[in-house]
Amino acid sequence: MTTTGTSAFNLDLNSMVEEAFERCGAEVRTGYDMRTARRSLNLLTIEWANRGINLWTVEQGSIPLVQGQIAYDLPVDTIDLLDHVIRTGTGTNQSDININRISVDTYSTIPNKNAQGRPIQVWINRQSGATEPSGVANPQINVWPAPDSANTYTFVYWRLRRIQDAGDGANTPDIPFRFLPCMVAGLAYHLSRKVPGALERTTMLKMEYEELWMQAADEDREKATLRIAPRQMYL
Repeated sequence: MTTTGTSAFNLDLNSMVEEAFERCGAEVRTGYDMRTARRSLNLLTIEWANRGINLWTVEQGSIPLVQGQIAYDLPVDTIDLLDHVIRTGTGTNQSDININRISVDTYSTIPNKNAQGRPIQVWINRQSGATEPSGVANPQINVWPAPDSANTYTFVYWRLRRIQDAGDGANTPDIPFRFLPCMVAGLAYHLSRKVPGALERTTMLKMEYEELWMQAADEDREKATLRIAPRQMYL
């Protein structure tokens, strides 16, 4: 017998919810069942953001720096920055220079925040990323010193973005296929606390969810070689 020759299996939201309800010993019967499952799924993706780094949500971005300007907005769906450099020049003449991340306590003690030069420090003000009465509270970076006119500076960063929302039922989840079993198990666990008659399965579903999360998270990691060498001290 021959194989299918394809490897494109995926689950849309409707199929994922059906599978999760079946694990709870129930069926999707009403529009409210789908609505409550979609809400639980969105909360689940936020939980994943709090659990650690999801490599498929790491994206590179850049911000051209302006002379004398200190604060710059990041995309509103930014959770945090993983790494960042200051880039000077362009093309074959460009050079990336490290910029150190500092805390709000350190930033607040800088006497003259308007001093100009090549930025060497950055404070990341994560804010809420939510809609406020006066607009959207974008995460921001505050660089110090403020950029001068001696060069062209670009803040280049690698950010961790939010996982996209569940959608309206026809969408596929914003996750790699490796995390599908974990997402279904997590949704089933969360639904078991709400679906009538499924509470007795909650402990079992939680154990399954945590096991599948550990498997997926252990696979979704950097696999570059790490070498640690002892440092010699000379007296």
